[in-house]
Amino acid sequence: MEIDPGDLLLFARIVECGSFSLAAERVQLPKSTVSRRITLLEGKLGERLLQRTTRKLVLTEFGASLLEHARKVADETEAAGALAQHRQGAPSGLLRVSMPADFANVSMSTVLAEFMNRYPAISLELDLSPRRVDLVAEGFDLAIRMGSLPDDTTLAARRVTLSRIALYASPIYTAMRGLPEHPDDLFKHDLLSLPPRLNGLIRWMLLRGKTEWERELPVRLLANSPEMLVRMAATGVGIAASTEVFAQQYLQTGELVRVLPEWAFPTVTGWAVFPGRRLMPAKTRVFLDMLEQNFAPRS
Repeated sequence: MEIDPGDLLLFARIVECGSFSLAAERVQLPKSTVSRRITLLEGKLGERLLQRTTRKLVLTEFGASLLEHARKVADETEAAGALAQHRQGAPSGLLRVSMPADFANVSMSTVLAEFMNRYPAISLELDLSPRRVDLVAEGFDLAIRMGSLPDDTTLAARRVTLSRIALYASPIYTAMRGLPEHPDDLFKHDLLSLPPRLNGLIRWMLLRGKTEWERELPVRLLANSPEMLVRMAATGVGIAASTEVFAQQYLQTGELVRVLPEWAFPTVTGWAVFPGRRLMPAKTRVFLDMLEQNFAPRS
């Protein structure tokens, strides 16, 4: 029995994407063609690979067994494409990157401009939405993510930056409400924080040397934007927990002051996350190299 490797590749893409529609977009074929080829593959094999329902696709037992072989075909196909791109005279093609909007605006504008000037054959598509994209299913080459990463065997990651989070308030606010002298005093203040919030409270951990302070605190403003938090703090509405890079310009103008300067939050790691291919495409490799060069610790 001869099986078309292209049909196995389609099967692997459908499972990765979780739907025929997304898989069709990924491989740039009509949905009807993808569906017909899988139906023909099932007929040739004599067994169903997928149970189709109105809400989701479910692998059959036989489909789960065949998936391992289909994924090998997909891996080999990607490796061949990456090898071909490596052999080109210069990195080229469309590079799709997802990253937090605040990070892009404050830390990445210069890096992106330098990258575009250095690699004119690469086009960039940036997703700056707060959602966590599915790199494999949605066809992204790389994402920048902050904090801990979930286990995912389809992805690889490299650390590119470390962020220090501290507490900031405006002189207007401290003149009215005073400065906390110890973390316990934070219960008396209006707090501006990043998520998550549980039951109306946030959990902050502050460190001073080897001393650790951790409590659940009421929050006045919750936002998933560090830049928005420091902007709000600068207006005098409360004490913000935010990263140093966003607070820096306000500290220089005197619009913000550091609160509890001997205390800080645990350092947050910024990761470059990308599909775990055996051979990385040249366009992704040079972008990752530039990230590591620009955010490497300065001696």
